[in-house]
Amino acid sequence: MIALPFGLPGRFWRGNLHTHTDRSDGALSPEETARRYRDAGYDFLAVTDHFRPVHGYPVTDTRPLRTPGFTTLIGAELHAPRTEFTSEWHILAVGLPLDFAPPSPGESGPELARRARAAGAFVGMAHPAASLLTEADAQRLDAAHAVEVYNALSAHEDRGDSWHLAETLLNRGRRLHAYAADDAHFQPQDPPGCAAWVQVRATELAPGALLAALKAGHYYSSTGPELFDVSLADGRITVRCSPARKVLVTGGRPGKQVVAGRVGGELTGCTLPLAMFRDTWCRVTVEDAQGRRAWSNPIQLG
Repeated sequence: MIALPFGLPGRFWRGNLHTHTDRSDGALSPEETARRYRDAGYDFLAVTDHFRPVHGYPVTDTRPLRTPGFTTLIGAELHAPRTEFTSEWHILAVGLPLDFAPPSPGESGPELARRARAAGAFVGMAHPAASLLTEADAQRLDAAHAVEVYNALSAHEDRGDSWHLAETLLNRGRRLHAYAADDAHFQPQDPPGCAAWVQVRATELAPGALLAALKAGHYYSSTGPELFDVSLADGRITVRCSPARKVLVTGGRPGKQVVAGRVGGELTGCTLPLAMFRDTWCRVTVEDAQGRRAWSNPIQLG
């Protein structure tokens, strides 16, 4: 499914893939939004304002916000009618051209996503749990590269985690990656931003390199912990990470392999068998003492 990114050339770059500004329904300008992420130590940001007629179909131009050591990706959250339980799709598209055309009359969400992918975008299923996206909906969205498995804003309504849908799709044979994102709006009632991100492995901090790495699945996701290495050898998986209280391996069959650290989150690595997930796939979850988590992308074993 993916090549593990940890031994690839380059380094990890921290970024948020899902962000809104006052060009749609966010509270802050693109300039202030970028400043907050830059000051929080992020390397890149994708502003993904809602691509709706009420906002003038914005593809927000963040190129002037790029500085040495900080870059941006051009994107939008795309909408079209409709899913099984809601009036519109929510489709993340990062890497859009600035002149990406609005939906044509009758254009469906899956068709819009295909057009975005053909235009060069990394396409994600945005907050599936919060959008009540069904498996049938998700199967129709065949242009998606990845599922937004954790959305920090949706977690505020107890619908932040969408791993179950991603895992169902994986078991149906879909080759998908998984990412975490803020979905930051910076409205007064919202949780603060800078809560969920991706760490993208690339040789340089450049939009083209980051997009290529995202499409290839060369990243992991986090709300706090760091993954230093994940490697496979002789039917076993070895994980090295920042101090954690638990390392968990789950996959395409029920059950788990888990190692728990001592009190205080002192576990920094372990090796676990993979026989129970043979001929399917697995993923790594690391949880720290504060309950924050990091996730590898799904790893194909069969």
